[in-house]
Amino acid sequence: MPAPGLFDPFTIRGITFRNRIGVSPMCQYSSQDGFANDWHLVHLGARAMGGAGLIIAEATAVEPRGRITPFCAGLWEDAQIAPLRRTNCFVKARGAVPGIQLAHAGRKASASRPWEGDSLVPESEGGWEPWGPSPLAFGENLPRVPHEMTVEEIQNVTRHFVDATRRALEAGYEFVELHAAHGYLAHSFLSPLSNHRTDLYGGCFENRIRFVIETFRAMREAWPEHLPMAVRLSCTDWVDGGWTISDSVELSRRLKAEGADLIDCSSGGLVPDAKIPAAPGFQVPFAAQIRREAGIATMAVGGITAPQQAQDIITDEQADVVLLAREFLRDPHWPARAARELLGAHFSSQLPPQYSRV
Repeated sequence: MPAPGLFDPFTIRGITFRNRIGVSPMCQYSSQDGFANDWHLVHLGARAMGGAGLIIAEATAVEPRGRITPFCAGLWEDAQIAPLRRTNCFVKARGAVPGIQLAHAGRKASASRPWEGDSLVPESEGGWEPWGPSPLAFGENLPRVPHEMTVEEIQNVTRHFVDATRRALEAGYEFVELHAAHGYLAHSFLSPLSNHRTDLYGGCFENRIRFVIETFRAMREAWPEHLPMAVRLSCTDWVDGGWTISDSVELSRRLKAEGADLIDCSSGGLVPDAKIPAAPGFQVPFAAQIRREAGIATMAVGGITAPQQAQDIITDEQADVVLLAREFLRDPHWPARAARELLGAHFSSQLPPQYSRV
């Protein structure tokens, strides 16, 4: 059987993506008290109209202290469900699958927005105390030492993830991703650089992965069997002595056994001084290795901009889905452009009928 192409559908559990193109979760820093608004409807809806198969909403905090900034999205109370449902109804009506990334910022919380300095917001100005597995600050613009979480607090955060997962279902999402990357809470448990605990949640590999495994397991139990789930990993810290791709392969094997369907393969974000060799498609080899060695479907992300590049990732079986971020900000109709370039089809065939005359 020939390898699939970028515009072939992808079925996982009871859900089918119309193609292998996804919108990567991108923080918009545009919520008020965690509530979505018209910005999110237009931002995500436009990319569904543009032809993406999967639309993943930005990192969405499971409790207020889990926000990166005071303006980040949240799903910690039932009242936040309705505006998300409105967006998801529109996304589904345009033929895309609506997904959400559930997250907790951990020691990188209480920051200002990137265009406001991306630095610590003090409590006197509306900030809050960040939490983490160990009292180790992220550093640079986020120098505050986080509160070292107790075992009870760790398990309470797991319950917050479960509650948010149930709300996500009510909001109409058909895909949920646990955010365990980029130096946020779950990732900071994984890496020995940020986790210096000596109890059951720190020390050896088995203990450092405990929070991610327990949280994912509990989320999977709360999520319907016919709907897929993913985990985003930073596949390496890019720092000696940190989390590695070999660690990610082993964790992916265990997540698959817990019912994970996809691994979203990113990297870095744990420490501010990591030397990351960013280049077009620089993280794709991680997706290929995890797919091959852990036997689980993967999503590739990072520096994917050109249609032929995305097509090659799929046809070479390096990943099952490609996720674009900045390129979708530049061009919401990237899938239509890619179809015209790769298939020779007029791009209007990938657009809503209202746009068919252009």
